[in-house]
Amino acid sequence: MVSTRTQQVADLFDLVAPTYDQVGVDLFQPIAQRLVELLHPGPGDRAVDLGCGRGALTIPLAEAVGPDGTVTAGDVSPAMVEAAQQATRHLPQVTVEHLDAGEPDLSSQSADIVAASLVIFFLPEPADALQRWVRLLVPGGRIGLTTFGAQDEVWKSVDALFDPYLPADMLDARTSGARGPFGSSDATSELLRSAGLTAVETLVEPLTVSFDDPEMWRRWTMSVGQRRMWGFVPDSERPELFARAAALLGAARDGVGPIRLRQDVRYSLGTAPLS
Repeated sequence: MVSTRTQQVADLFDLVAPTYDQVGVDLFQPIAQRLVELLHPGPGDRAVDLGCGRGALTIPLAEAVGPDGTVTAGDVSPAMVEAAQQATRHLPQVTVEHLDAGEPDLSSQSADIVAASLVIFFLPEPADALQRWVRLLVPGGRIGLTTFGAQDEVWKSVDALFDPYLPADMLDARTSGARGPFGSSDATSELLRSAGLTAVETLVEPLTVSFDDPEMWRRWTMSVGQRRMWGFVPDSERPELFARAAALLGAARDGVGPIRLRQDVRYSLGTAPLS
């Protein structure tokens, strides 16, 4: 039986699946592509993509392992599973399943690579989940995950507009990433070491995310997990919140060009022990 939090995540991503990563904002795909580059999958490798969404990570993994390799991808959202199946139907080495990344039922499989992009912080017990992921790896297999680091001041100020409306559990420092396993690169690396991984490292790289205008930002927030934050804002107060966000976003615009915001991304990597 899935936890209440896991079911909430599944319901949220069922809701956003039709527009997720479909509004012209480059975020998930460049992050996924970079993770694949850092993991160095080779032809014939067996890879697992946990929390696959629409397949931003699944597709470059499949291209890297080639027709002699395999990619098993899964998501807790049935709508995301369906979307990923459609996106990868031209890749026979890919299998997409409905599964809970926190407790993936893949005991009959072994993997050279386990990857999860922007997933682990959604899980109720990330440390326990990571230990389960490590057990999927063959000795010497590699694991890679991505999490969010710092934002520039404009993006941080825009997101802070939602704070007065959010429940306590979403403002908790452990949930927000202000502290805990996702509060710093050292903490995220320690999470991997605690799961028994070796050669652990976390790299932080900035990503510039562009929006044509504030309306594009609004559409994007409604197409990703941030839609849950909008859900706590009363309908009557949403226009005022958007107007304040638009004013802040204007500070990140270069003349009549796009709005450019910076999001640091953490890439955490580790290797399963050889024995």
